[in-house]
Amino acid sequence: MAEEAWRSKALAGLLFVVGSVGAGLLTAGLAAPTLLLSTSVVNTAADNFNEIPLELKTPPQPQATKVFLADGSLLATFADEYREYVPISDISPYMQQAQVAIEDKRFFEHGAIDGTGLIRATIGNLIGETNRGASSITQQYVKMVRVEVANQANDQEAMKAATELTMSRKIIEMRYALQLEKQLTKEQILERYLNMAYYGDHVYGVQAAAEHYFGTTAASLTLPQAAMLAGIVQQPGAFSPTSYPDASIQRRNTVLDVMAESDVADITPAEATAAKAVPWDPTMVQNMAQGCQSSRYPFICDYVQRTLTSDAMTDALGLPADSSQKDRLMAVKRGGYDVQTVINPAVQDAVQEVVSNKVDPRDPAIAAMAIVQPGTGLILSMAQSRPVMGPDTTQGQTYYNYAVDNDMGGAEGFQTGSTFKVFTLASALALGVPFDTMYISDAPMQFGGQIFQSCNGPVKAPKSYNVRNSEGSSGPIALPAATANSVNTYFMQLERDTGICGAVQMAQAAGVKLAMADPQYDTTDLQAAHFDTIPSFTLGVAEVSPLTMAEAYATFAANGVHCNPVILESMKDADGKDVPVPDANCQQTIDPNVAHGVSALLQGVMRGGTGAGANIPGGYPQAGKSGTTNSGEYISFGGYTPYVSGFATIAYDKMSDFWQGRNITLRGLRLPYSHTYLNGFGGPDTGQIWRYGMAAAVAGTPPTPFPGYTPIDHHWSSPNTYKPPPPDEPPPDSPPA
Repeated sequence: MAEEAWRSKALAGLLFVVGSVGAGLLTAGLAAPTLLLSTSVVNTAADNFNEIPLELKTPPQPQATKVFLADGSLLATFADEYREYVPISDISPYMQQAQVAIEDKRFFEHGAIDGTGLIRATIGNLIGETNRGASSITQQYVKMVRVEVANQANDQEAMKAATELTMSRKIIEMRYALQLEKQLTKEQILERYLNMAYYGDHVYGVQAAAEHYFGTTAASLTLPQAAMLAGIVQQPGAFSPTSYPDASIQRRNTVLDVMAESDVADITPAEATAAKAVPWDPTMVQNMAQGCQSSRYPFICDYVQRTLTSDAMTDALGLPADSSQKDRLMAVKRGGYDVQTVINPAVQDAVQEVVSNKVDPRDPAIAAMAIVQPGTGLILSMAQSRPVMGPDTTQGQTYYNYAVDNDMGGAEGFQTGSTFKVFTLASALALGVPFDTMYISDAPMQFGGQIFQSCNGPVKAPKSYNVRNSEGSSGPIALPAATANSVNTYFMQLERDTGICGAVQMAQAAGVKLAMADPQYDTTDLQAAHFDTIPSFTLGVAEVSPLTMAEAYATFAANGVHCNPVILESMKDADGKDVPVPDANCQQTIDPNVAHGVSALLQGVMRGGTGAGANIPGGYPQAGKSGTTNSGEYISFGGYTPYVSGFATIAYDKMSDFWQGRNITLRGLRLPYSHTYLNGFGGPDTGQIWRYGMAAAVAGTPPTPFPGYTPIDHHWSSPNTYKPPPPDEPPPDSPPA
């Protein structure tokens, strides 16, 4: 009984409002509803009727941010509401007619409020038929604006007020609608409505909808296309042609029937029948590259998004210092920015092809490669053997970007083996260790109990600590040959005599950081992680990402100038003004001559050492280093020219069931899906990824030689180094370089 009484009172009150509208009494400044509406909800709204501002302030409509590749093609779109505003002159007459016919067919005849429709809908709602609408197109536009204002302010209370099914909301919309039709013509209101309406699939406005569903423009929409779009607005989810094509077609046909009704007569019944016969063609749907999963390169897109929403972009996006990542993402999605990268599709596709040819997404191994530009830090390419972003692990889909650190979407990183020897090299050269420094480098060698220097004093190696050489070298050997052949026992002795601390500090100076954070220390502080106390540091036991290693090797390529890796080359706002992007913070962190010495030694690796088979074709001066962990779980290759630095890794997949009950090693393994045979060493395996990936990246760069190295004379000497016999004694056999 109480509910029936409420309905009776509300009906009486609302009918008076409608009557007042019809009589012209409900105008700006009059408070007739206050006298006659009886429910508490309606009274509240009516009491405040005169306090509602007369001017409906429309906020700037959100515009999509677009990310571009080096060739100008679109990588991705970030949009809260994907739209492109067009004037009504660029909107098909069919579209205008269809939207008016199905939403408010007396739009051009009645005032701001359709009194007849309001009475019909009110009676229907109060007797339980809740599917009847009453809002004019002007009122609907007012609602859209109020929702947009609340959304942009992230005001949940305002959002509720703008969408709740109450008479308060209806009266507020009426008030605004009355004033709006004094300020704008019907055509102007319809133009704004058509540009703000939601058409499903994250597209707003007829231009975006025409592009998305039909691959055309708003101006070129045909009758059946326009009718389908007009039908979506009432329930975008239920009438989506991509999700529910049958329901969408039925709704389209309803729109066509209304357009052909005698009191509308936008089209003839024959035209409606012909339009109904046109099938829906889902192949015409255009991917708007919304977000990263639909992007051409989803993991590059993800890195861009993480950069745009990082703390470093707070000021650039015009946000307060305490803004959250969610706030920054919202600003990106609505700001209409144009973002430029230097990712060249030709290079990216070539790198992806060589990675994918080596390791299949379903294989129990993971391959990844990163390429950066020395001296700028700009990321040129990132590829991995699992290039599809998604949840289906049986098909090799993933959400991890294996080329990067964990905080940028990567996993826990990989050990990179002997590629870390470059940091011991740099430390030794800085101390004045000459190229002709020799050690007897037998294999295996026992380092148990020997003293190594950490940053906080001496540390003793474990009691039993045997080290082997992958190449089986033995006897006295000098620095160039030891580097070329990656002799483990040589570098263990060199690190012992020059200090682990120096190698760790050189690694940090080059930009090395751990791939995964630990609550106890900063990922950039290898000393805090106690790597300066680990004698095997020079053998690459730290877990790092390919991007970090490409960055570190780029420091040597750039003559000791370290740059943080960056993905954004430039950025402009919706008005075409430059927006600052994160700086690479390029700084001289390693002595140039030390960097030249490292490059000189690593060139020997490519000429006649473990990297000889990985040479980039074309006569480019190049420096490189292979890396293999002791048991062959990880294999790597890194190197550079003066203009490009790259690093490639293949690692066993820790999460794969394939390894249950098996010896975990990549040596001598034929991968089950790609059928690639892995030797389990950096040169022949990852060296080939590096070779062909780098070949694409260096194309167009000049074959510039590296600067020469001037030996540093610090009078370094160690009692542990091998002393050649006097000239009158025959020299021992030396291993081949």
